[in-house]
Amino acid sequence: MVLGLLLARAGVAVTVLEKHGDFLRDFRGDTVHPSTLALLDDLGLAESFARLPQRRVNTVQLPLGADGSLVTVSDISVLPGPYNYVAMVPQWDLLDLLADEARKEPSFRLRMSTEATSFLVERGRVTGVRYRTSDGRTGELRATLTVACDGRGSLARSRPELRLRQFTCPMDAWWFRLPRRAGDPHGLVGGAGDGFLTAMIDRGEYWQCAALIPKGTDAERRAAGLERFMVDFSAAVPWLADRAHALRSWDEVKMLDVRLDRLRHWHRPGLLCIGDAAHAMSPVFGIGINLAVQDAVAAARHLVEPLRRGAVGLADVRAVQRRRWPTAAATQTLQRFAHARVIAPVLAGRPPLGNARWAERVSELFTTAPWFRRVPAYFIGYGAMRERPPAESVR
Repeated sequence: MVLGLLLARAGVAVTVLEKHGDFLRDFRGDTVHPSTLALLDDLGLAESFARLPQRRVNTVQLPLGADGSLVTVSDISVLPGPYNYVAMVPQWDLLDLLADEARKEPSFRLRMSTEATSFLVERGRVTGVRYRTSDGRTGELRATLTVACDGRGSLARSRPELRLRQFTCPMDAWWFRLPRRAGDPHGLVGGAGDGFLTAMIDRGEYWQCAALIPKGTDAERRAAGLERFMVDFSAAVPWLADRAHALRSWDEVKMLDVRLDRLRHWHRPGLLCIGDAAHAMSPVFGIGINLAVQDAVAAARHLVEPLRRGAVGLADVRAVQRRRWPTAAATQTLQRFAHARVIAPVLAGRPPLGNARWAERVSELFTTAPWFRRVPAYFIGYGAMRERPPAESVR
């Protein structure tokens, strides 16, 4: 949607296909990072975005204290303003805002309830897609360039020439909600239990909770019973114990199959993959959406002129991957380190970093040297590289 808006504002004819009839999906990423907030400002949408229901988060706290107490490991408020926070906004509201703004452009079309089912290929070049609507109608849509923005289950990933590279993930994630009360901590709060890790996102009236469990143990743990899990969860996060009964059935717990992978080639003639379609990210650091939006901004900047000319060469789409690949690869390297040295040991009942003394030293560093929090704060806020939109798209 971001890419469609940027290109349409620059006068490029764009059609966005969305297979669902609306954007209402729960437990998808709702984080809008400082880099995206600055982008919305550049696009003249800051005031409209500010009117959306949202919760501002600027700290990340983990139970690194010797007694299990919470230690602030990232404080985004120390970054230069005005966007020194992460806005927690229902993603459907953000998508509606972007879609409404894009519809003001005469060259933009959004086709809901329309799913791309296969690619059109002529003489080795992707020339568009075949599609199916929710009422069963089928058709073809031809394009100078087809961009796969359809996530880690992307249609493009079935193409062997793009060469998907997968990395081991030690965990899956359960998502659920619990009520939030006055006196609770603020921001993003972590915890550790018996064979699981927790992350609670402050959403104002409730906590959006994640429990990271060992990979492939979803069925086994559900068989042990919801009551057993909530007892363990309450032990890991004692200040939430008084509302554990609010979770009434496993139907309220959604399982995410965590993956970490990336395509070796994000493109072929007539085709470009961005976001999770190109590089599925782990939920570690919560920056997958930030990376996807930055992919879209970089793609728009590189492709505006070729699209205006009506001729997009392989060099044009290759330039987008060259620009964004280092950031995606570096972020995934850090996530793989966190998987191997922090998450996997804790899920197996071992101390993180291979030594309990190391965890104590890290805790002391964050406590005695608050400036050290700037590093993860900047990384969470802006990622490894900031992207600027094409001048034609700025308002």
